[in-house]
Amino acid sequence: MNNRKFQYPDVRQVAVVGSGVAGLCTARLLMEQGASVTLFEKSRGPGGRLAAKRVTGGSADMGAQYFTIRSPAFQDFLARFAGEGSFARWDARLGFQAPDGHWQTFPHEPRYVGVPRMTAISRALSDGLDIRAQTRITTMARNDRCWTLTDTDGQDFGPFDEVVITAPPAQTRDLLADSNLAALAEHLRGPVSAILPCWAVAAYFNEPPYSEFDGMRPNDEILYWVANNTSKPGRSEQGQWWVLHATPDWSAANENTPPDAVVDAMVAAFRALTGTASEPLETLAHRWLYARSVGSDASGKPGCLWYPEEGVGLAGDWLSGGRVEGAYLSAEALVREMI
Repeated sequence: MNNRKFQYPDVRQVAVVGSGVAGLCTARLLMEQGASVTLFEKSRGPGGRLAAKRVTGGSADMGAQYFTIRSPAFQDFLARFAGEGSFARWDARLGFQAPDGHWQTFPHEPRYVGVPRMTAISRALSDGLDIRAQTRITTMARNDRCWTLTDTDGQDFGPFDEVVITAPPAQTRDLLADSNLAALAEHLRGPVSAILPCWAVAAYFNEPPYSEFDGMRPNDEILYWVANNTSKPGRSEQGQWWVLHATPDWSAANENTPPDAVVDAMVAAFRALTGTASEPLETLAHRWLYARSVGSDASGKPGCLWYPEEGVGLAGDWLSGGRVEGAYLSAEALVREMI
């Protein structure tokens, strides 16, 4: 990003709906260009899929498991706004299982994680921002070129010159449709179906249940990914916490399955995969309705969506090939369009 400021007579007031990575990056980049930004987050705090759950002895990363830094601009952004102490390289032994059952190692590439948990990055990025937590925006209304946002309690916020929506496509579509922006909502028909669900389970073992790999992508009907969370830098728990992610198909088929049954099935699949006889001493489950977008290739993706006549922009990793870095690249592309 260059340092050119908004060429407007007054400071622009911008609302950002959603405070995941895309929302936090958008806010930081807009403020760097001279805008005043207010973020609205339906959950208790920012971060989105950079999620970690407090567990006995520490925490477990339940969402994004690691991220890459392929863009120098992303590297610079993290250094300036998150601080290099908030993340570190994870030199993990990663393997994937071919359809014939044989294991191979992941291609070599630097991979990074938040320290001491993934939320360290989102906490650093959100420091000092105006975030209205536990505020779910349901409608937007435009009057005299300005936007007013209304939440589930009927409270109004505004006026805002522009609105940026960084929620998952399904939630973004519903917000646009409920705000008399049906034409914009129609653009999300395809992206909505391309977002995959995921059941995540954290399981604690007093003794290491497996030692060959720190993370694995098995060829399994239930398990899509398993990782030794304790192997990540900055984690100092006794014993080992393992994080298990289910496949999209299994997650969709078990969307309404009780969490205890989900834990039983996923732990049984993990024990079969690793050959361990150990039972976890503690478990935790979390259901992601919108976990990740199909494919990780940014080619053919628009990067962002900006509607200047309406003053509405959309950003998110689903617009830039998925991945944590994709969320930043989408935010960067949108702010470039807005200025």
